Amino acid sequence: MDIDFKEIHIGNYIKEQMEQKEISIERACNFFKTGEKEVVRMYGNKSIDTDSLLKWCKLLEYDFFRIYVTHLLLYDGISHTKNNKKIRESGEKIIFRKNIYTKEIKEFLVGLVASNQKTVSQITDEYNIPRTTLYKWLRKH
Repeated sequence: MDIDFKEIHIGNYIKEQMEQKEISIERACNFFKTGEKEVVRMYGNKSIDTDSLLKWCKLLEYDFFRIYVTHLLLYDGISHTKNNKKIRESGEKIIFRKNIYTKEIKEFLVGLVASNQKTVSQITDEYNIPRTTLYKWLRKH
């Protein structure tokens, strides 16, 4: 499953998992106790309430919440860096944040470089990933 962590359309990812795992729409209807139209409507939703998403996670045995966590790790880290620059300029104490890079984040960023969509310097600037860390990932993958 190729995931765009910036623009998440959860319905598409659910539909893709249904197809990959070859789970029938009837099984989903029974699981959700609803009709086929409602399940197909969920495929079209850009967002889904957490209760429904948790049920999809259980049915498909896939952690869809991880997609959102990865988004936060990739894009929230940028704001922390910008805030730290403002703090440095004002003379206040810098707040350090430990970065946690999941497998999905590594694959996503390595994929961007491998497909020539972004350069290493663009990734280090945009996502605030240290250059040495990125080169380590590129060597391993």
